[in-house]
Amino acid sequence: MYERSSVAELAESLRSELDRYPVGGKLPSSRALVERYRVSPVTVSRALAQLAAEGLVVTRPGAGAYRAHPRTAGPAPGDTSWQEVALSAEGAGDVVPRSVDASGLQISLAASPPGVIELNGGYLHPSLQPERAMAAALARAGRRPGAWGRPPLEGLPELRDWFAREIGGAVGALGAADVMITAGGQSALTTALRALAPPGAPVLVESPTYPGLLAIARASGCRPVPVPVDADGVRPELLAAAFEATGARVFVCQPLFQNPTGAVLSAERRPEVLRIARAAGAFVVEDDYARNLAHEDAGPLPATLAAEDADGIVVHVRSLTKATSPSLRVGALAARGPVLDRLRAIQVVDSFFVPRPLQEAALELVGAPAWPRHLRAVAAELRHRRDVLAGALRRELPGAEVPHLPRGSYQLWVRPAGGGSDAEFAAAALRAGVAVAPGRPYFCAEPPAAYVRMSFAGVSGPGELVEAVQRLRAGMPRP
Repeated sequence: MYERSSVAELAESLRSELDRYPVGGKLPSSRALVERYRVSPVTVSRALAQLAAEGLVVTRPGAGAYRAHPRTAGPAPGDTSWQEVALSAEGAGDVVPRSVDASGLQISLAASPPGVIELNGGYLHPSLQPERAMAAALARAGRRPGAWGRPPLEGLPELRDWFAREIGGAVGALGAADVMITAGGQSALTTALRALAPPGAPVLVESPTYPGLLAIARASGCRPVPVPVDADGVRPELLAAAFEATGARVFVCQPLFQNPTGAVLSAERRPEVLRIARAAGAFVVEDDYARNLAHEDAGPLPATLAAEDADGIVVHVRSLTKATSPSLRVGALAARGPVLDRLRAIQVVDSFFVPRPLQEAALELVGAPAWPRHLRAVAAELRHRRDVLAGALRRELPGAEVPHLPRGSYQLWVRPAGGGSDAEFAAAALRAGVAVAPGRPYFCAEPPAAYVRMSFAGVSGPGELVEAVQRLRAGMPRP
């Protein structure tokens, strides 16, 4: 059972029993709750904290938890209807409304009800995260001289140098001066689009693509324009046509284990993409989110596009978050030329800098012997889980199609059988106790067919993947 589900279930049990205690009465001790419910002390502590946040209990360090006095009724709500007009009124110069649609992100970030198997997430399950190594790194980082002081605006030089070597590869195409540290990949993408595309500008994106990118573009007032991908990545002839038709100056892509399809940009297409962008006078934003999520059978990985670009076409995005923990939000932007100054300026305006303790912890983590061991363990486990999920789909849902079996990242892009919509499939799946991500939010135009994304990284183990597909089989409507 997920720790998160255990906390929610214990909180609900305690909530239902509060009437047994008088106001101000003491609840059973944490030790008694641990023994009664057979959960960990951490689960008890978090459940009590949740009830305290709801105003139902009061916790007193060293004394225990007590039933709180009922909250008095608050003031009558005000009239906020005026905001509907204010938020919908666009200025005369706004070409594209700056609507903020985060539904695609919220599907993968929101907590599912207890008992639901989550195939909709975007992060490693806690059992796959390097929790002990991260805890040790954070402890060492906190003891470093100056660890709580203000860092350089661009980031710690040693961490920038590490990212430069990771991105530039064996040829040493990048140096620390070409890199700035960011608060994860989402922040880096936001900074890149704000630097490269003014409001109202078209931005070319792969189709389908990561919903978080579409949300960034639309919230910035930009207009995402789809360029279809196939098993070999983005199609160069369609990319060239899109540049010519729109006059766009930015193309955002994931050349390695593209989300959601898992496609890898082929060796033949890589130079074509750079050539087409150079001819259009455009930037390529390379979102290299999954390089540390390669499967055991992936073989040698291609170099980054940034390592093959000498003319400053590529703005590279890299993050440690996907391979570690949702809360280790440390990433990097790499670029050459005047654009780097603009990227730095935008980040300073937005957030000043990434907190130094987090940077120090990241540096400690990637320099520890546990880091390569963690990556090898993740590579083996993700391959196994991919095969388990794909095999279960073939056995239990033979009409479902998996167009491409990826060798990296953490999801399968699945076309359900029966001709129904992705929303209908996702709703039926949730009723059966399985959360999947509908495919519609991954397209910025009309999708060619119904798809759903199934993640195999966020569950506790392969057994849950098999159980999830068996639930889907039982819960899908019969033709």
